[in-house]
Amino acid sequence: MATKRVVFKFPKNLVEQPITYRLVKDFDIVFNIMRARVTEDDGLLVLGLEGEETALDKALAWVENQGVVVEPLSRDVIRDDDRCVDCGACTTVCPTGALSIDKVTREVSFEAEECVACELCVPACPYRAMQVTF
Repeated sequence: MATKRVVFKFPKNLVEQPITYRLVKDFDIVFNIMRARVTEDDGLLVLGLEGEETALDKALAWVENQGVVVEPLSRDVIRDDDRCVDCGACTTVCPTGALSIDKVTREVSFEAEECVACELCVPACPYRAMQVTF
């Protein structure tokens, strides 16, 4: 089984379409909604997806073909290395361990693939080095 964390950005004409239903029904994909914002004008879903690698690839290609913009979650959660001073404040609030501090070098590392875009790190960082752009 393969996993991917993605962001779906829906245009107005697709907000009421059963896109996630089709992921399950047609592609046998298991999904976890990590964040959702849907209005009558647009929609945004942050999803954790799980399935066979080829099924995931086909499912994501189908979603894009429907007109949904699909981006990896790591593209929307950004650490500005120039602003980070490795204080570690963000690591204390990160529930997944995506932000951690090396005990030897005392440097903060960010593993984007572990991030669930909870945004707890954003207000915790006194230097505003973390950004969520969706």
